[in-house]
Amino acid sequence: MAVVKSKFLLPVIFVAVFALSRIPNLMPLNFSVAYAFVFCSGIFLRGRLGWWLPLGTILLTDISLNFYYQQHGAGENVWSLANLANLAFNYLAYIVIIFLGRRYDPKSSLINLIGGGFLGAILFYVITNTASWLFNPFQNPEYAKTLTGWIIALTKGINGYPSTWEFFRNSLLSAGLFTALFGAAAKITAESPADKTAGARAPETEVEPEGQPEEANA
Repeated sequence: MAVVKSKFLLPVIFVAVFALSRIPNLMPLNFSVAYAFVFCSGIFLRGRLGWWLPLGTILLTDISLNFYYQQHGAGENVWSLANLANLAFNYLAYIVIIFLGRRYDPKSSLINLIGGGFLGAILFYVITNTASWLFNPFQNPEYAKTLTGWIIALTKGINGYPSTWEFFRNSLLSAGLFTALFGAAAKITAESPADKTAGARAPETEVEPEGQPEEANA
């Protein structure tokens, strides 16, 4: 039972926390579980599970949110090619963060894990804001294809909205918080040495055959 807990409870925790966090308007802008979700999946979910579980979960929730915002948004076409190309860079950033997580030892301290979570959030910020500047899916005049336009995308953002620096602050705070929570959950649910040997059969010792009675002399 302990072995089953360590193998299945952690992915359930990761997916449940992330899925709940994607309920519209539940979290502040850019206060996201996604950075910690993909980073900690790369660290603690071994093999292919660490790739397909976070990416598949994010894809399903992204599709659901696109349908929601298409119906309840401000009239933007969330299914436009420019917006989908912009969204694809999110997945590039997620892949980079999972790869970053693969470089970490699951036994690393929480401080080291939080530092990695911060680095993942920084990478996501740079990659996705560069993509927004490059594709400009909603035709924002601030995002001119110049060095100045790129710097505006990374710092000020779109007029009438909070600055991208505020989004960046929320990204760092959420990455640190949820990386710490996921890291603590991983360590709590980790297999102990007793779990790893639970149910194992003790090595059998060979029994020497008893000597046969000597045959009677004819």
